[in-house]
Amino acid sequence: MLKLPALLTQATASTCLRELSAALPNQPEAVVVDASGLSRFDSAALAVLLSLRRGALGLGKSFAVSELPQRMADLARLYGIAELLPATAGAALAAESPAAKSLPKK
Repeated sequence: MLKLPALLTQATASTCLRELSAALPNQPEAVVVDASGLSRFDSAALAVLLSLRRGALGLGKSFAVSELPQRMADLARLYGIAELLPATAGAALAAESPAAKSLPKK
């Protein structure tokens, strides 16, 4: 599993992408990026995720994101790229659970 740093902005995106991209070949066939620690980010974080996706698919691997912060998911939807950043199966199932559906929308 690849893990995003707490801070991922335009200033740190190149270094982050270089480090995570170097780890892609050593990942299992299902590349999962853990975004749970991400607390400060801008749209450059989406660019990093899209680049990692492209790299994973280029290696014949699948790609998913775990624990994407809601603000980033909203930004991805705004840019029309949310479907390119699929959640891991566990996250998707939790979002579709009856308990999750009964929660009020924000």
